[in-house]
Amino acid sequence: MDTSPKPNEGQRPGAAPAGSRPVPLPEAERTEGQRGRRILRIGVILLAFAAALALLAFLVLRTGDGRSGLQAKPIPNPPSHYDYGTAAAANGMTLHYLQTEPSNVALTVIRDNVAIAPFYGINGGFFYDSSLLSMAVVDGVPVAGDGSATGGFGSGAENVKYARGTLVWDRVSERLSVQVASKPGELSVSDPSRYWAQGGISMSLGQDASWHDQAIAEHAPFMDEPRLRSGAVYDEEGNLFLVVSENRGTLADFRGAILELLGRQGRPALADGIFLDGDGSSQLRSREASLTGDLRPVVQMLSLLK
Repeated sequence: MDTSPKPNEGQRPGAAPAGSRPVPLPEAERTEGQRGRRILRIGVILLAFAAALALLAFLVLRTGDGRSGLQAKPIPNPPSHYDYGTAAAANGMTLHYLQTEPSNVALTVIRDNVAIAPFYGINGGFFYDSSLLSMAVVDGVPVAGDGSATGGFGSGAENVKYARGTLVWDRVSERLSVQVASKPGELSVSDPSRYWAQGGISMSLGQDASWHDQAIAEHAPFMDEPRLRSGAVYDEEGNLFLVVSENRGTLADFRGAILELLGRQGRPALADGIFLDGDGSSQLRSREASLTGDLRPVVQMLSLLK
């Protein structure tokens, strides 16, 4: 039968005979080896880049107390006239909320992330770059303007392009309401110099059959996409709830979670509310929690005074 030739004495099996030239690798094998080394080098570079990004993210997101969030600015006298709560709804949305009196709320320009601004509260209405697209008026003056009643574009003097649900606190009657309006002159208030108005999108609590159509009429953005959400609602006793979701859901999911968790048995019935800006703008800061959204700065927030 055929047998394999035996190697010469003293020669390692598989080694080339003494004095012979090494047989060059085929071109395909050399190319494959070069390709493998190139892929290995690229992989090492990518791993190093990912590690650098992770370190940068850790440094950016580390707070003074070690929790996840941006580096928060100190607050000399942190507000305490509020109640904080968090709960998960049956549809999977987890809400964080600050309950307070509407007289304890201010509309404040921050141009920063709420989680690091020196205030407690949540984000406000819609904006683009540095311009407010939602009404934000205090005592007849837009908060991001030049101090005049007109303020100019992006000052908060109007709900830009569309009449939209606007949460109004009447300081004279001490009542909250949601009014669909484009400009402050369309609002019904006791004294045009004694109120605040925060624009958003009507939540239409108590109108389950028509709320969706109303939100469409007000051009609510990304209604049916899973996004972070925020809003402001109030009950029949005048308690105001500033609400931000921890996770993503549709506008219907967010509204349903609010009705389930804040309108549950044993609480005063919810009266109405508005949706505020959402997605990465959904942000909150309090003593108990910090929600950064996607880290973006917002133009304006609803802040707690005390």
